[in-house]
Amino acid sequence: MNVVIVESAAKAKTINKYLGGGYKVIASFGHVRDLPAKNGSVEPDKDFEMHWDVDPKSQKIMKEIADAVRTADKLILATDPDREGEAISWHILQILEQKKALKKDTPVERVAFNAVTKQAIMAALAEPRKIDGPLVSAYLARRALDYLVGFTLSPVLWRKLPGARSAGRVQSVALRLVCDREREIEVFRTDEYWTIDATMATAKGEEFPARLNAINGTTLKKLDIKKGDEANAIKAAIEKGDFRVVSIDKKGVKRNPYAPFATSTLQMDASRKLGFSAKQTMQVAQRLYEGVDIGGETVGLITYMRTDGVTIVPEAISAIRGLIAREYSQKFVAPFIREYKTKAKNAQEAHEAIRPTEVSRKPSDVAKYLEKDQARLYELIWKRAVASQMASAEVEQTAADIEVKGRDGKTYTLRATGSVIQFEGFLKVYEEGRDDRIHANKGKDDVAPDEDDASRRLPALNQGDKVTDRLIEAEQHFTQPPPRYSEATLVKRMEELGIGRPSTYASTLAVLQEREYVRVDKKRLIPEDKGRLVIAFLEGFFKRYVEYDFTADLEDKLDLISDGKLAWKEVLRDFWREFTGSVDDIKDLRVGEVLEALNEILGPHIFPPREDGADARTCPSCKSGRLSLKISGKYGAFIGCGNYPECRFTRQLSDVNGGDTEGVGPDGKLLGEDPETGLPVTLRTGRFGPYLQLGEGSEDEKPKRSSIPKGVDAGSVDLEFALKLLSLPREVGLHPETGKPISAGLGRYGPFILHDGMYANVEGIEEVFSVGLNRAVALLAEKAAGNKSRFQRAKPTVLKDLGEHPDGGGKIEVLSGRYGPYVKHGAVNATIPNGKDPAALSVAEAVELIAARAAKGPSKKKKPVRKASTESKAGAKDAKPAAKGGKVSKTAKGRSVKSKRETADADT
Repeated sequence: MNVVIVESAAKAKTINKYLGGGYKVIASFGHVRDLPAKNGSVEPDKDFEMHWDVDPKSQKIMKEIADAVRTADKLILATDPDREGEAISWHILQILEQKKALKKDTPVERVAFNAVTKQAIMAALAEPRKIDGPLVSAYLARRALDYLVGFTLSPVLWRKLPGARSAGRVQSVALRLVCDREREIEVFRTDEYWTIDATMATAKGEEFPARLNAINGTTLKKLDIKKGDEANAIKAAIEKGDFRVVSIDKKGVKRNPYAPFATSTLQMDASRKLGFSAKQTMQVAQRLYEGVDIGGETVGLITYMRTDGVTIVPEAISAIRGLIAREYSQKFVAPFIREYKTKAKNAQEAHEAIRPTEVSRKPSDVAKYLEKDQARLYELIWKRAVASQMASAEVEQTAADIEVKGRDGKTYTLRATGSVIQFEGFLKVYEEGRDDRIHANKGKDDVAPDEDDASRRLPALNQGDKVTDRLIEAEQHFTQPPPRYSEATLVKRMEELGIGRPSTYASTLAVLQEREYVRVDKKRLIPEDKGRLVIAFLEGFFKRYVEYDFTADLEDKLDLISDGKLAWKEVLRDFWREFTGSVDDIKDLRVGEVLEALNEILGPHIFPPREDGADARTCPSCKSGRLSLKISGKYGAFIGCGNYPECRFTRQLSDVNGGDTEGVGPDGKLLGEDPETGLPVTLRTGRFGPYLQLGEGSEDEKPKRSSIPKGVDAGSVDLEFALKLLSLPREVGLHPETGKPISAGLGRYGPFILHDGMYANVEGIEEVFSVGLNRAVALLAEKAAGNKSRFQRAKPTVLKDLGEHPDGGGKIEVLSGRYGPYVKHGAVNATIPNGKDPAALSVAEAVELIAARAAKGPSKKKKPVRKASTESKAGAKDAKPAAKGGKVSKTAKGRSVKSKRETADADT
């Protein structure tokens, strides 16, 4: 019996079918050991000795592997064909040797295949090799670097910048990219400019657009017309003039297809076209790679999805070209075999591009077997691969210049442009999505007239033709700042700079969001104040380690290690020598000194210049104190007055105007007077944001206050709305059953109604002012019913019957449980991951979930909580920065191999 080790249960099941009875295929479920999340896992003083730990789940898996190997004729390590896969095989072999599970004469082979198909697997088995030592060395170097950076920098952050969570070798550089872009946006100064746009018509009445391009033969630059008066004068000079076509320029151009997908380009286009996050893209691609049930057969639909290569093997190219000829005719086949080379910095190109394993499986043929997201992503991959070997698209571009003599004696030239596709070529199948068209000095109102030519066709025009103006408009525009990064454009930028690797992009972006360093709003990455503080700190005291070139240079060295051209420990020694010196340089700095340095670094963001020219850091309340960055362990960063406690002025870090409105002074912004009391109503700002205040109160009584509801722009609040908010809570009426009052108000968790100690939420702030007694009673009844049901455990509902388990032992059912949907087989209950539609769960997916849960063994009862010793507390604190980047966390256990691999790829 030959024992084959792969990474996932789904892949193990598929390969077992291909290989038959002489083989036993076992899944490792990703990494079987990792560096423990505590100090001392890497010891620089002992020549970077590394101490590995096998988690409980992996111990059971390794026992199964060891038991099988003891009687095996051969051990075949068939983990994924990348650096991480090589490392997993190395770890497994090391553990087996330590357990003495391998007999001396048992052959050990390493095989790697790019697709889970019978042909690819058999070909790999026919060409075994040894474990690639240099590739493992590169993994060890990367893992040690990430650990040392995380476990050295993170404690420094905790001590010098309370509230910060962690730093990482790649994650911090990615965060810097996001923060740098935000700084660009903040310092951008908008310029006004005008364009003259015309709707022209031929003698036959065919309309087409044109734009003023030159005056007296001098081509206009974008910002040449700066004022509306100037633009309107030009408009008046040429309206109803004698317009004639003076030149026609036509030229044919060819557009070539794009290379097939690598990991980064797949993530980019899936984001643009499908709205997928990088993490979602990799999750869906993993399922397509490992195999899906197609008519009763488990089939791997795509090749390996972690790659920076863009080449395709010759036999696959032949199949693609044959399909193009059959489906679209021979003229759509490229006249020569197209060869591609990646433009990404540091690309290894060790693997194929991402492509269909069998191009004959068209998206329409397999869609009925796939979940919706799987079908959409497969179609994207299939079309991109097919288009890569198609003929170029042929386009005719036309530019027509039209002159008119203005009433002011000047000659004005308008230009009309357009394109016509003469031959579709690859565009018949696929066109790449577009990144942001908003760049510095060019915004959505600022698109050059020829940028939309692909969809614009001009009527037949000849030199000397007379045309008339149907409409001439002077259009105002403003230059726009560069756009914030989306996940797609950030991945693209990281790839250009040589930062990270295909296996790390998704996990890096996920870590930034999980640690609340960035948030996603309308698919844009916006740095949180916490993230900006961390980057300001690192730029101030560890600048070298967040520089783009430095990080890319380290990636270069890791590639040289993987090529066997550089010793991995030598790289670690050089890095550690300089890194520890930088840490020692700031160990004696006080927190106050750090904050003052951050005041200077973040100055343009947190202390913008004032319109009156006064010192931006002078306290607007006491007029003598100096504003400074303050850190609260409970509330995070905020701006406070240096005269505290005499002056208690505070504001949020991002509220550079003292709130979300203009004109909020030290005593607030006066909105008017309350007609009943005559007291002033003011809009103010505090540590928790803008709020309203009635009067000034007294020593014995605080003034009446109300927060601004979430979703309401503080700048739009007027006196009428302010008085309504300050009037809360309001009495709705007496409950018909209890006779006790029902009130409506605004609280910490939003608008509510209250009766006899029971709260019930209402839909929005407006309903607080309008809710009537009947509606309130109904809401309270619904809330009471919901509370009651919480203490009554409902019987699980069968959502889907998947039939008998392939290995027997009873049927598989999808059930709804107390804590969410789960899949059941016999005595094993496996939770269905968040975001997965229970009704769409396939048999293969259910089997994998059940196998993963069964491998963990029976649930253990919680042990009594005991007080931790000082030493164990310190150990727990030390472990904090790697909770998600080092050893697999409790919440990660039991998930698919994808989650475990991505966790290992993330920064410590």
